[in-house]
Amino acid sequence: MNQQLTGKFISHKRKEKNLTQEQLAEKLGVSNKTISKWETGR
Repeated sequence: MNQQLTGKFISHKRKEKNLTQEQLAEKLGVSNKTISKWETGR
């Protein structure tokens, strides 16, 4: 899976569970900026 597909997958699953980037970041112990970078493939 390339970075963009992985990012779309993470975003889709996060939204499916009605989580914000901030909520997911808290659960994973990372910053919301990290989640944003993952989702945009950067």
